[in-house]
Amino acid sequence: MLDIKLIRENSQEIQQRLNRRGNYDLEAILELDEKRRELEQQRIQLETRSNEIGKLVGEKIKSGTDPKGPEIQALREEGQQIKSQLSDLEPQEKDLESQITSLLLPLPNLPSDTTPEGKSEAENVEVRRWGDEYKLQNAEILPHWEIGEKLGILNFERGVKIAQSRFVSLVGAGAALERALVQFMLDTHTANGYLEVIPPLLVNSISLTATGQLPKFAEESFKCADDDLWLIPTSEVPVVNLYRDEILESEQLPIYHCSFTPCFRREAGSYGKDTRGLIRLHQFNKVELVKLVHPETSELEHEKLVADAEGILQALKLPYRVIELCTGDLGFAAAKCYDLEVWLPSAGTYREISSCSNVKDFQARRANIRFREAKGDPKKKKKKTEFVHALNGSGLAVGRTMAAVLENYQQPDGSVKVPEVLQPYLGREVL
Repeated sequence: MLDIKLIRENSQEIQQRLNRRGNYDLEAILELDEKRRELEQQRIQLETRSNEIGKLVGEKIKSGTDPKGPEIQALREEGQQIKSQLSDLEPQEKDLESQITSLLLPLPNLPSDTTPEGKSEAENVEVRRWGDEYKLQNAEILPHWEIGEKLGILNFERGVKIAQSRFVSLVGAGAALERALVQFMLDTHTANGYLEVIPPLLVNSISLTATGQLPKFAEESFKCADDDLWLIPTSEVPVVNLYRDEILESEQLPIYHCSFTPCFRREAGSYGKDTRGLIRLHQFNKVELVKLVHPETSELEHEKLVADAEGILQALKLPYRVIELCTGDLGFAAAKCYDLEVWLPSAGTYREISSCSNVKDFQARRANIRFREAKGDPKKKKKKTEFVHALNGSGLAVGRTMAAVLENYQQPDGSVKVPEVLQPYLGREVL
């Protein structure tokens, strides 16, 4: 969530930065904020006078004034009137604060100064490539869903029978390959300093609001009918919320977490897009990377996060490219984002396999996650507290990684070679 004080004091600049992302109007927020501040000033003045009256009554009685006399009675009547006024102001203030919050929540994060300008994904910027995809491009390479069905390791028909379209059952070596990928990813990330977490798969509305999924993306999530609980769209949601409403010490930062969970998304509005295969399922497995860091280090931590996700693709020897998203394609909570896109030779194209975002203090402000500088540090006389910066990225989406392995390691005889780093996990060299 954006800082109302920042909007108030830099309204033109904030409006211009929001305009880089789309059409957003701050006028209604500013009007409500002005009304709220007027009420706040009235309240402060009334509270000040109320305190003065209380002190004055005590002083006069102490000096001998009759406690039941007209002078004291007049002061007490004024005090009662002030209390009545204050009781009227309090709900008005709360109502205005609620209205302001309801207008702030749908506003996206401000793009970073270094985020490229653009209106759509067509204007995203390619940063680098890794691997030689052209050697693997072959008209005879089957798409991953056909390979998987021929090998008997992916079953889409039974997934539909059990649930509906865009669900899959992994069988035999398919289940083992998924498990091997997850274990390899977790082993790699924990070796790189990430602390593993297995969080709840159901979260409340407060948690989804804190990370930015609500209210904007309610239609994308699955909600339990009888409870205030939602299936997680990504483990970023519960992992960030582990620290909601907490004040951390600066010595605790940075916090690195990795988490393997199933994820659930309706994929509303994507009908007809990637309806076959493992690319766009309603339920999919993902290893997520989450960081809570000091604001001064968040840009460096973002680059390191991207490198950690890239390390999985490089170890698997899967060709990929890194794309920096422009302002028009930036995720709702992100200030800056890099997508990793893996090469799928059957289609002759790259597909997203990880999205690594720096959301800065956007989620921390919604979730009220702050930190306090070390006491007694003369360089950090920073007083109170400030919000941490949060970062997240897939490390990686497991189903999409399996799709890339099945296609990039396909052999002429229809078998699939197991990537070298996965062979110890699977105990075999070929599927």
